[in-house]
Amino acid sequence: MRSVPLPRRLAAAALTALAVALTAHVASVLAFSIANSFAETSIGQMNAYFLPATLLSAVFLLLFGLAGGFLRWYTALVVGLAAGIVASVLGSLIGASSAGAQLTGAIVGPLLGTLLTINLIFVITSVIASVTLGRRVWGLVADRPGTAGADARRFALVRQPSATLADGVVTHIARQPIDTDLADEQWDGYVQALADNGFTTVEVDAAHDLADAVFIEDAVIVFGRTAIIASPGSEHRRGEIVAAETAALELGLAVTRIELPGTLDGGDVLKVGTDVYVGRGGRTNPEGIRQLRAIVAPLGYTVITVPVTKVLHLKSAVTALPDGTVIGFPPLVDDPGVFSRFLPVPEEGGAHVVVLSDDTVLMAASAPLSAALIESLGYRVVVVDISEFEKLEGCVTCLSVRVR
Repeated sequence: MRSVPLPRRLAAAALTALAVALTAHVASVLAFSIANSFAETSIGQMNAYFLPATLLSAVFLLLFGLAGGFLRWYTALVVGLAAGIVASVLGSLIGASSAGAQLTGAIVGPLLGTLLTINLIFVITSVIASVTLGRRVWGLVADRPGTAGADARRFALVRQPSATLADGVVTHIARQPIDTDLADEQWDGYVQALADNGFTTVEVDAAHDLADAVFIEDAVIVFGRTAIIASPGSEHRRGEIVAAETAALELGLAVTRIELPGTLDGGDVLKVGTDVYVGRGGRTNPEGIRQLRAIVAPLGYTVITVPVTKVLHLKSAVTALPDGTVIGFPPLVDDPGVFSRFLPVPEEGGAHVVVLSDDTVLMAASAPLSAALIESLGYRVVVVDISEFEKLEGCVTCLSVRVR
């Protein structure tokens, strides 16, 4: 379940409850007003009749919202149905009691019968509004930035290279010796480049028993103020997500997760505006993609699945410039045609950029021709040497997760 800071969770739950309950109230009153040709007495009577149910529904929806009931469409459906039924029955009971009816067992049947008559519109609208409007309001409020001062800062999650870095797994290239001392120096230079370009770097706790932990991008994906904890496709990397989640929570991000049997590596996720390209390859499976789609759709993103067979991750083959142009090294891209704008680059390392600002990108020193090409497009290119990480199928995107 997504972990949202309590004040924001309370605000999201309250506004969601209010939106859904009022929608059900208005729809019910309007339906009966139309049936009675908008007679003034009818409108007043219906308002009075549905008011207790509306208030009770708002309370139930608030409690369900605090418990995370609007995170998934199917839980929102259950929430809307439960709140609609219980609030309708109790509301009718309150109305009957106010009218002087005796609260005996004989009243149970007629009360339940109202669910198929006068309360039917209220229940149906509660379900529909919970799944549509409710989830939308929840996503917008729970995912909104916090205070302007805090959110004006840009953060980058990074993680020190492990003492066992040389044992990292390689899949599509031949293993080469790793100079761990040089890797440490290169990592320091990479982190400094982020700091020099306006990012506050946040170090995720080191894990020296996890050889690939330095590639923090695979453990967590950030959409605005929401962090999605990955479900690594390689079993030996699953321990990496624990500290990544802790770091995300400490930054005040809302946290949700990809759960097994779904697998998804962050390196397979490329955001281009509101489009999210996801590589279906060796580390990310269809269930992981399905879960990601369910999480980001309420946030306004569209997931597009693309094949990945020639490299470890999608972002080993392609990344995107600040203007949304996807760049890639053609021999490693399965199908360039899936991208609306594709620019080929002359070197494998040139396919990888980290967007630092609207006019600045970070690139590897191993791709000077590609850097020159990007500069010719009017961008400033910051170059860093990450040769030791490239020997492990790493690239500039793998070594950080930017929170902007």
